[in-house]
Amino acid sequence: MSLSPICLFTYNRASETEKAIKALSKNELASESELFVFSDGPKNEKSKREVEAVRALFPKINGFKKVEIIKSSENKGLANSIISGVSQILKSHGKSIVLEDDLITSSNFLTFMNQALDYFEHNDKVFSVSGYSMDFPALMNSESDYYAGYRASSWGWATWRDPWERIDWDVKDYDSFKWDFINQYKFMRGGSDMPYMLYKQMKGKIDSWAIRWCYHQFKNDLLTIYPTKSKVISIGFGDSATHTKKTTRFDTVLDHGKKKHFDFSGELKVDKVLAKEFRNKFSFVNRLKDRF
Repeated sequence: MSLSPICLFTYNRASETEKAIKALSKNELASESELFVFSDGPKNEKSKREVEAVRALFPKINGFKKVEIIKSSENKGLANSIISGVSQILKSHGKSIVLEDDLITSSNFLTFMNQALDYFEHNDKVFSVSGYSMDFPALMNSESDYYAGYRASSWGWATWRDPWERIDWDVKDYDSFKWDFINQYKFMRGGSDMPYMLYKQMKGKIDSWAIRWCYHQFKNDLLTIYPTKSKVISIGFGDSATHTKKTTRFDTVLDHGKKKHFDFSGELKVDKVLAKEFRNKFSFVNRLKDRF
């Protein structure tokens, strides 16, 4: 198994970035892995100081086979940073594990991700691998190491060059899709928030690479591989977060186990009970609760 390079995307949160790097460096495969750190440029004078504080951490990074820092002089924004950065690494390496600066990983995160990437590399139904998983009742007594889902997660994920390069980031068919109510309803199998999120993206009201990524997944009926026990938690909620505000919907328990070998065999299909529990996390009622 050849290990995947890791992309870490950072911006202006030094405290979170330091914790994310520390946790990642404690992974069992960190010393054998290449780390590419992408640092987006500042929007203004205030963020310039914050970006500089993040970049001051970079010379101290250790515990990896190789560390390469890619600094942007301009502010690309998260969507453009990830699309261009991941494309760059996939072009040269063929696969990549991707993290943002507010994600804490378990010590076997890289192990799970690399084994899944290796196992599913030539499976045309698999679109991505997620390191994050929500706590679902249906998983409590599960003996499996993984399950399949309809909606990709952007909290610690991985993919290969071929599926990534097929994505239409301009969503050229949106004008026809927005009037196709049957397919809009089907799109909600990953969550009722998805059609409206795509609408806001196309109207320029949000800057999301992930909803376009998920739309491509839906159109091509592709699956994401999830761990039964989450290998990732987020510490990025709060007022300083650019894209995510405080919520408890996605609280989960980080895997503190020492498992090193994961079994991905068995029939690849979406469990109906899990799919329903997943979809309910994004229901209108649960989203409304977050506002109060």
